[in-house]
Amino acid sequence: METKSETVDTIRRPVRGAQAPPMTHSEPKQATSITQVTAPPSAVVYCEGNFAQIDGKTANGLVRHSQAYRILSVIDSTYSGQDSGTVLDNAMNHIPIFADLDAAVADEVTIPDTLIYGMAPSTGRLSPSDRGVVLNAIALGMNIVSGLHEYLSDDVEIAAAASGQNVTIRDIRKPKPSKDMRLFDGSVAGVKALRIAVLGTDCAIGKRTTATVLARALNAKGIKTVLVGTGQTGLMQGAKYGIAMDAVPPQFCCGELEGAIVAASDAEKPDIILIEGQGALSHPAFCTSAFILRGSQPDAVILQHAPKRAHRCDFPSMPMPTALSEIALIEAFADTKVIGVTLNHEAMTDAEISETITAQPQKLGLPVTDALARPAAHLLAMVVAAYPGLTQRPSMAAI
Repeated sequence: METKSETVDTIRRPVRGAQAPPMTHSEPKQATSITQVTAPPSAVVYCEGNFAQIDGKTANGLVRHSQAYRILSVIDSTYSGQDSGTVLDNAMNHIPIFADLDAAVADEVTIPDTLIYGMAPSTGRLSPSDRGVVLNAIALGMNIVSGLHEYLSDDVEIAAAASGQNVTIRDIRKPKPSKDMRLFDGSVAGVKALRIAVLGTDCAIGKRTTATVLARALNAKGIKTVLVGTGQTGLMQGAKYGIAMDAVPPQFCCGELEGAIVAASDAEKPDIILIEGQGALSHPAFCTSAFILRGSQPDAVILQHAPKRAHRCDFPSMPMPTALSEIALIEAFADTKVIGVTLNHEAMTDAEISETITAQPQKLGLPVTDALARPAAHLLAMVVAAYPGLTQRPSMAAI
């Protein structure tokens, strides 16, 4: 008879190069009791000139998935009058795009609760024209949510306007005092859940989106999964556990992430904890991937790659790495294994996606899929192929 410790080891040990088994779907068990649910606050996402672009990744993420806010519309005059889902993913989501704040507000019966700044510019700062939009929203009585490195709550003019209108400013990246931050202590090693980090070969490449799609697929299969956010967009979307990694002093990054993972494990008792990646381990402008690998001590990694991206985002003189080189670096840097590669299909035709998914597994020795352009079942199968024990009950977390 298999012991509990043997079962954990069997589940944690990835099966490299395995073919994904056929998957069957089961509906999640429905709750038998009725509870009163409070509707999330409504929000308009400001993304002028950047929707469906790299710097508009926050808006892109929010129209695809949001638990914390009910997204009413997007502001970007470039696509005024169009459906945001059609623009972004060629599939209607009935979230319209308007030219400006006035048009977005006029479309609603009541003033929306919140204006979300939906861009992540490389400067991390508010432009003069964007400042005017924020002040107009405050004047209308709307709360403000921002993921900028520039804290709007510290801006004298904006803070005074918010105080006068009795509205709130939520700076996602504003860290707690360092005296309250946590140092790494190794307690993540005691977490029973399988830990999988979704890393990438560049920033703004779709790591959070892939992690979100995978979390949904795993939970729908009955494999209890919690996604730990590490960036501003994930926290805006409603990640229950996580930190804005790039706003934390380096000495506390590993400990703060470890704390979020331990908290998720203790409270949720999941089978899997997914950790959203940031930047890229090979990218000289970012250290966040290194902190994520150290702080989460992942059992496995899924790598997100954009085959047609010629150079690093915002660094035109810096060529992209290959998926193979990034895998080698990750596995040399941390005691973990890459179990699959997912594609960002920017600039790719559907035929090119299919060709890549067919050809790359032979070169990499790993399964390859696209979280958005191919069924989520393929992404789920990637994980189950590496960890067949996940489909064996009881839940791993109960072991």
